[in-house]
Amino acid sequence: MSVSLRTMKKDQKGVVVAVNASGELGRRIRDMGLVPGTEFMVVGRAPLEDPVALRMKGFTLTLRNNEADFITVQPED
Repeated sequence: MSVSLRTMKKDQKGVVVAVNASGELGRRIRDMGLVPGTEFMVVGRAPLEDPVALRMKGFTLTLRNNEADFITVQPED
């Protein structure tokens, strides 16, 4: 079942299914390496749950929740 990246919890792993943003935001998200098939793990969240930190491809990336809403992921069981 695919879900929004925003709903993922700390220490949960997943794979990017789709980036649903267009224009400049969509290009920026894809330029950061979040493309379909990318594996990641949620490594942390700020105290108010925004932003979210992801570990992928050997680096840590942080995204705001309004950006994470545009990314559909498949959580690992």
